[in-house]
Amino acid sequence: MHILICGGTGCQSAASEDIFNKFNSELKKNDLTKEVQAVMTGCFGFCEQGPIVKIYPDNIFYVKVSPDDVAEIIAEHVIKGRRVQRLLYVDPDKSHDKTDFEDIPFYRSQVRIALRNCGIIDPDKIEDYIAVDGYAALGKVLESMSREEVIAEVKKSGLRGRGGAGFPTGLKWELAHKSPGDKKYIICNADEGDPGAFMDRSILEGDPHSVLEAMAIAGYAIGSDEGIIYIRAEYPLAVARLRSAIAAAEELGLLGDDILGSGFNFHIRINLGAGAFVCGEETSLLNSVEGGRGEPRVRPPFPAQKGLWGKPTNNNNVETYANICPIILKGADWFNKIGTEKSKGTKVFALAGKINNVGLVEVPMGIKLGEIINGIGGGIRNARKFKAVQTGGPSGGCIPAELIDLPIDYESLIEKGSMMGSGGMIVMDEDDCMVNIAKYYLEFTVDESCGKCTPCRIGNRRLHEMLVRITEGEGKMEDLFELKKLGEVIKDCSLCALGQSAPNPVLSTLNYFMDEYKAHIIDKKCPAGSCTHLLQYKILPEKCTGCTICARNCPVPCIEGERKKTHNIIHEKCIKCGVCFSKCPFGAIVKE
Repeated sequence: MHILICGGTGCQSAASEDIFNKFNSELKKNDLTKEVQAVMTGCFGFCEQGPIVKIYPDNIFYVKVSPDDVAEIIAEHVIKGRRVQRLLYVDPDKSHDKTDFEDIPFYRSQVRIALRNCGIIDPDKIEDYIAVDGYAALGKVLESMSREEVIAEVKKSGLRGRGGAGFPTGLKWELAHKSPGDKKYIICNADEGDPGAFMDRSILEGDPHSVLEAMAIAGYAIGSDEGIIYIRAEYPLAVARLRSAIAAAEELGLLGDDILGSGFNFHIRINLGAGAFVCGEETSLLNSVEGGRGEPRVRPPFPAQKGLWGKPTNNNNVETYANICPIILKGADWFNKIGTEKSKGTKVFALAGKINNVGLVEVPMGIKLGEIINGIGGGIRNARKFKAVQTGGPSGGCIPAELIDLPIDYESLIEKGSMMGSGGMIVMDEDDCMVNIAKYYLEFTVDESCGKCTPCRIGNRRLHEMLVRITEGEGKMEDLFELKKLGEVIKDCSLCALGQSAPNPVLSTLNYFMDEYKAHIIDKKCPAGSCTHLLQYKILPEKCTGCTICARNCPVPCIEGERKKTHNIIHEKCIKCGVCFSKCPFGAIVKE
């Protein structure tokens, strides 16, 4: 029997390491160490229910486990074979139905390819990876496939880059393979900078060897003997597990010189990034690796022709590499039967925001947005109304609720003013102001712009200034025209993808939520009650009991009234902090 404990960053922050140590202590105490093994795995994906413990092969899934629950799991489940009912997942639609792993709606529609080993193996043990066909794809490639055959198989699969633009992976490899050069490089872009995104981090924490093996296959395909993983220093657990995996692979001759006696050499090293969002753009990343400022290069020449140190370079992100080994082992025909005609395979999304089931999900391309939001995601928190979803991070657009049946693939998202991006999916409800959301993302991109080109450096700042004026009640109707016009200029004229996509949140919200913009400008009101400059709090006399809770908690103070008598807000003094609104137990304070 194996006890699998989630060891991802999220669960580790909730004491999963203590849970793991407690299991080992209890197993030793009960003399069970020969029959039962506790395993620290990667992320299970269902972050909302963490820390998670799964009992294998019983396939029992325990949620929100604490160190105090360990002794009971050992005594009841491991020793007596009885489920600990209170720790089983409860389907909200069937409040008395404690479900097994396969019955949990969060997993029911998922197809796990990139995440296939996360939550199953110990990422620090190469033996675990080998036990699930690890390095078999590399062995197959080195033993029986030419470089051209490997590239042809990846091209046939239809795999497209999972980092944002969706460029065909096999074609990118082919370009690097055909580019002349005495030295070539393989880059893994693990500089995951989108707010709310943790797809790449989870793969590297839970299954680092899948990326190392795929990089070696890519190196063989294009004729490279050196790989570099560019990863942000803010991912200490992923970095530690990568270093451990590289050392283990080298020790077994699966990386380094003369891999598996084939004569093929491939070495991988780690390059820590300093957290610049623009370094997620491949040419900015190359400049950073070379020790320069993280700024984009003019293309052409493309990195496949002239990349790192002027040599042909292939750059894919973590999730793209995580799909390579299954394609080699199971075949391109197997892979391209999943997804849509132009968007093959699956996509990993970091589902966050106003959603019940926050977590990491992997779904077939073409799945409907509603299946993710209402099925896997379990709907909107607190029974609020679904309003929009932001896909593609700061570079993506906001998709409104009326497009709930939109298929999630590259073409459909672009057509509706958004993009796939690396896979962030932030869900918003009726309390979110779409003008304020656009302002938030513009603030991020303005701060992260490298400043090299004027459209991005100045244009996005002007966009942000207009949005600030609108959310503060100082906007004018002509601002709406200027926002659209300037946004389109920035998209057309910026040097790199950061600037070219930065106006997407503005343009998409203008397209789908124009009424909110007009309400801010004409009525000087925020319909969602989110923009503090346009807010006014009011005490309803029929509900106020004179309990004084609001007055006692007001930081200014700006609330007057005697005990057991109706209170009143002095608006000239009110700083609109919302403390009174959140503290009132009777719902007597409302936003206007």
